[in-house]
Formats: sequence, C-alpha cells, structure tokens
Amino acid sequence: MLFCSVTYILKITAIRIIGNKSQDSGIAEMEELPVPHNIKISNITCDSFKISWEMDSKSKDRITHYFIDLNKKENKNSNKFKHKDVPTKLVAKAVPLPMTVRGHWFLSPRTEYTVAVQTASKQVDGDYVVSEWSEIIEFCTADYSKVHLTQLLEKAEVISGRMLKFSVFYRNQHKEYFDYIREHHGNAMQPSVKDNSGSHGSPISGKLEGIFFSCSTEFNTGKPPQDSPYGRYRFEIAAEKLFNPNTNLYFGDFYCMYTAYHYVILVIAPVGSPGDEFCKLRLPQLNSKDNKFLTCAEEDGVLVYHHAQDVILEVIYTDPVDLSLGTVAEITGHQLMSLSTANAKKDPSCKTCNISVGR
Repeated sequence: MLFCSVTYILKITAIRIIGNKSQDSGIAEMEELPVPHNIKISNITCDSFKISWEMDSKSKDRITHYFIDLNKKENKNSNKFKHKDVPTKLVAKAVPLPMTVRGHWFLSPRTEYTVAVQTASKQVDGDYVVSEWSEIIEFCTADYSKVHLTQLLEKAEVISGRMLKFSVFYRNQHKEYFDYIREHHGNAMQPSVKDNSGSHGSPISGKLEGIFFSCSTEFNTGKPPQDSPYGRYRFEIAAEKLFNPNTNLYFGDFYCMYTAYHYVILVIAPVGSPGDEFCKLRLPQLNSKDNKFLTCAEEDGVLVYHHAQDVILEVIYTDPVDLSLGTVAEITGHQLMSLSTANAKKDPSCKTCNISVGR
C-alpha cells in the first residue's frame, strides 16, 4: 500500500473555493464530490499520524486534492507553546489512503487535536470545487520515542562538562513532609507521579512514579550546597544505597526554563522493579560506569561516584526509600524558590535543549 506525506501547507483563505454548486453553469452541472466519512487515525507519533476514510465511489475519479482541517483542541492542559501563527489547513494531492501527515511545526507531542476532511477537485483556472466537510474526530499525539530522547541525550552530552566526585544523594523538603512520612508511611518515602515539568513530550511526565533526589556538589567544597528551593530540611543517603550494580540508569529529559541553567533528568531503577520495566520500554538506558552525567564505577574495590558539573541533575529513584537509611537535618542556607522546577515549562525557543520535533 502506498503512503504519502503532506509536504506543503497553505492557508485555506488563500485558496479560491467555489463549492459544489457554482453559478457557473458548466460547474453547476457537475455531480457533487463525495464527503469523507468513517475517518480513522492510526500510527500516531509525537509529530505525525496516518489518516484514512471511506467515501462513495460516485465522482471519486474527479478528486484531485484533500483538504485537512487540523486544530488543537483547546483545554486547560493544552500545550501553551504551540505556535499560534502557523496555519492548520493542510492541502494534499489525492493519493491512496492511508496518508501520512507529518510536521513538527504544527504538531506538538501529547496534545489533543480535532480533524475534519474535505475532498476537492482543482479546476483549470486554479479554483477548487469541494465537498462538504466530514464529521470532526479527536485524537491525541504521542510522547517522545526513544529515538527522540536519544537526540535530546546527545544534545545534553555536549554541554555536560567535566565530572566531579560525590558521595551522597539528598532530598530537600519541609519539616512537615518528613513528619508525615514517619507518622503515615512507616518511615518510608513513597514514590509519587512525576509532575509536568520539562519537555512537553517527555514520556515520564505524569506517568512515572519516583522520588526526586539531587547529587550536585559545590565546586570548592565537594559537598552539597546549603541552599535549596524545596525546603530547609534535607535527607542525605550514601550514594551506594541508591545507585549500585543492582540498579539500572536511564536518561529521562533535558530542558531549561528561560535561563542559562540546563537540567538533565535521570532515572535510577532497581533491576526488575516496576520502574525498571517502565523505563526499559520508553527511555534510553545509560552505561552506569561510563556516561556523561552520572557514573558508578569500582576503584580499588570501592564504588566511586561522579556527576556532571555543567548541568543540574534531577535524579528519580523509582522505589520507596526508608529514612533510616540516611539522616535528616536542617540546612543552614536559604530557600531559593526561584530555582524550583515544580511543573516548570520548557523554553521552546532554546537551541541548546530542543530537537526538531514538537516541543
């Protein structure tokens, strides 16, 4: 079966449409063009889909083009970064169905759209005779695939910088958080669903359950910074208790928030755990001993840990973590709320951390 991509876009207002019933007697005598029905959407990716439909055979041989009316479905969770000035009326030559519609300039990942179709017949003077519009159907584009995430990974590697040694992972929260964990969860921090911060197409946003940790250190001390955007109390745990030969490491995202700082999200999952199975299907796996972001390698019989200096790492651990495995203490620095990434939206114009698919 043949497939065809929509390779050009025109504003529908720029096309002179004369409809099925024209005052021109020559056109008025033509039979009406068939109206598409039973529209089906398949093979959906983050920036493409295949579309097919049924239509009566009557006057089918007169069809030269298809008009596709594609619009983002407006709702409170819609992608606010979709370019508003890009037309969504697509014009394609009539080809065997299904037809592939592809374009990162008008399709965004994980976004709901509506679509309707017309058949059209181009006349010798350049005008179009068109059918009635089909029914409107809805669909949602997909998340980034491993291929797209690998492209993000490669861009992140370029700016990761040299590796610095570290020894602990840490998690900052308010005192009430740790009190609640002790009282209601038997002293164990529980995984929760990741928020929608970062790339709009990230397959972990709103789906992966885990616990956020940091591992960045101050260049001059080699220790965690005393400031935090998330709370004045810090849980510290030895790195080997979360990241070791019994865990797998995955790349999750690369983004910025209209600042010079760039963030890399990594996922650590115990081998064979539900989190590990989730990530295997969706995320690029990293070599724990040799990558540009976070490493765990044995030296003289001891596990030694390094993190990238020039990106801020956000590490998600996918299993519960008992507070007894580490320590909780108040930090002496400030709570820098401006550095919080909670539900932060990615800058879609940054050339450093964006790829050529929907943002």
